[in-house]
Amino acid sequence: MALKHSYTLLAPIYDVMVSGPLDFYREKSLLRLASDLDDTGKQNILINGIGSGLDLPFLPENACYTGSDITPAMLQRAERRAEDHKIDISFQLADSHALPFDDESFDAVVMHLILAVVPQPELALNEACRVLKPGGKIYLFDKFIKRGQLAIGRRLLSFFLRHIATRTDVIFEDVLDSCPTLQLITDEPALAKGWFRLIELEKQ
Repeated sequence: MALKHSYTLLAPIYDVMVSGPLDFYREKSLLRLASDLDDTGKQNILINGIGSGLDLPFLPENACYTGSDITPAMLQRAERRAEDHKIDISFQLADSHALPFDDESFDAVVMHLILAVVPQPELALNEACRVLKPGGKIYLFDKFIKRGQLAIGRRLLSFFLRHIATRTDVIFEDVLDSCPTLQLITDEPALAKGWFRLIELEKQ
């Protein structure tokens, strides 16, 4: 089943599945974004894979946002949630593998629980890098296997889940190697003994 279709089915229960304990780390990730914004309020930020909009309550107000997602049902939920928050945001139906934006369009890109969901994470990261301005940052919150880690259970689990909801076998270091213009700034363990990580990248 294609992810677009599976997430259409998951949309009504998605918030229950991924909110709660994850909200703390969403907020922590976006606090890094807030500290990097200037005072003009004119910086353009892409929320790549915005889903149902669970990041919205934690977004700083002094920026302009574009929320993209491949699933119309998820975008509709995000649009409704945005009505309760005073932020400047527009929404765009988009595939993370082929973003419909010009090169160097955004000052920063947020990718929460998306890079380890898409079928081709290397392509998704390269697309995010393409639309990012030089000196801009990518803020990641996701689950990754470390290079050299056996993680047999996670690899087997991915065999069953990858076509339904998510992948559990993505090695972040391999994905990053595919995009040499991105430099790792921070890599902080989060949930599940470091399986989930808070990562910050900068485009050189």
